[in-house]
Amino acid sequence: MPPSHHNSSGFTLIELVISAALAAMILVCAYLCLSSAISSQKLIEPRVDVLQSARVAMAIMSADLRSACPLSKDFQFLGMHRMLGDVEADNLDFATHNYTPRRPGEGDYCQISFYLEMDPRSGKYMLWRRRNPAIALDPLSGGSREEIARGVRGVRFEYYDGYDWYDTWGEIPGQGKPKSALRNQSNLSGMPEAVRITLLFDNRPGSKSVTVLEPEPSEPPLVFRTVARLNLAASSLQSSSGSGASATPTMDGGGPAPSGTRGGGVN
Repeated sequence: MPPSHHNSSGFTLIELVISAALAAMILVCAYLCLSSAISSQKLIEPRVDVLQSARVAMAIMSADLRSACPLSKDFQFLGMHRMLGDVEADNLDFATHNYTPRRPGEGDYCQISFYLEMDPRSGKYMLWRRRNPAIALDPLSGGSREEIARGVRGVRFEYYDGYDWYDTWGEIPGQGKPKSALRNQSNLSGMPEAVRITLLFDNRPGSKSVTVLEPEPSEPPLVFRTVARLNLAASSLQSSSGSGASATPTMDGGGPAPSGTRGGGVN
């Protein structure tokens, strides 16, 4: 009888080589996907914090501006354009009724200032808010300040009078440009109807600060923008025009009344 052969199963050398190559390709693809996911998470998480900081800062400034009121009898609303090196750092000074009294003798009136200032420890700019609930002789100083946002690379305020947008608003008596006093511009007095806020944030919040010796980052900043309408601007304009008309009463002869003949009190 012919010799019987036992049926044996196994892999050939070619099959083993192909299987090992496929397994290596699968492992490499899995590593690349995992590495990409980790890199994306490291990139997104700081920007989520930046987005949250921008939303909080926009909400705080918009709430104060919606209840804005005249700052003082000399200047009702001040918006100054300034630069800190290459950083756009506008100033904003006004008063608001968006304030909850905390101490006896306080009301809902509060003097507000928004400005940028560099943190000496990190070397980055921070957005600050100054609040003074007392009616001070100097409405541009005093009170306490609080940090609104970190890692700000610029802040810009633009002002709308109902027809055009302006980069500045208001003039401090005695400090304005002489040529601007000769022009009848609507942004030199009163209050704007709306304010456009633009915040620029560092898109690398975890990176080190940029010094003079280091080149500026090539990545553009993250830009956030909103428009806040001043709900009390129209009423303040009417009250100021009404008070201006009552401040110069006339006699029957048509001339201005003497200073001692004014009746009534001052609001």
